[in-house]
Amino acid sequence: MGATIYLGSELGKWLDVKFPNEQQLYYKVVSLVAIFLAIFSVIRQVIRLTNKEQ
Repeated sequence: MGATIYLGSELGKWLDVKFPNEQQLYYKVVSLVAIFLAIFSVIRQVIRLTNKEQ
């Protein structure tokens, strides 16, 4: 989870340097998407684990 968020934020930083804008839009959007992907991944893993135990 942490690696996904970290890589997403680094990608956003890189995009902001590559395509500059004043509001760091790429950093914010890509970081937010990475957070949602990480949460989705954890939820999916928890559901899989609970289904195996039943």
